[in-house]
Amino acid sequence: MRRPPTRRARAALAAATAAATTGAWLVPARPPPPAPPPPPPAAMPFSLPTRLRIPAIGVDAPVTGVGLDAAGGIQVPPVGDRNLAGWYRLGTAPGAAGNALLVGHVDTEHGPAVFWALGSLHRGNTLDVLRADGSTARFAVDTVEVLPKADFPADRVYRATARPEVRVVTCGGGYTRATGYQGNVVVSAHLVSAL
Repeated sequence: MRRPPTRRARAALAAATAAATTGAWLVPARPPPPAPPPPPPAAMPFSLPTRLRIPAIGVDAPVTGVGLDAAGGIQVPPVGDRNLAGWYRLGTAPGAAGNALLVGHVDTEHGPAVFWALGSLHRGNTLDVLRADGSTARFAVDTVEVLPKADFPADRVYRATARPEVRVVTCGGGYTRATGYQGNVVVSAHLVSAL
């Protein structure tokens, strides 16, 4: 004949039953899942760029439109103004859908120019393009590359993009007096906010 459970056994059985019915097992609680990243900002309407600011390297420069030179290459701003960035006006505007292009000098015969420190940017640094409609397109840097001029991957650098992106290009790489700079510094960035 079975003996009835002791008081201690009945208490343990009651506690186990309560735990089972309320789900309070000795299982560590899972942390809540991380919040999803915010959706990417929508493309901004077309508006002319007027100023470029890159706080990490002290750039605060007006922007002028540039087109193509006689050889079919992208023009650069006049060398007389070392603190001037050029926007390729035959392409998209910074902040609008697509891949906008900003160019400028790294130096001139008078010393460092607007993009002197461009190659020292890092992933996540921001750049702001102020626009004629009063808005600002803020971009975050994705990559910083030095690409050879002799084998410049124009199709990759200048390709069309669905999201708003910008490429900032200047001279870089090795330098000799005879040939000038051997490469280009190319910063690729994507729109993170419309201010």
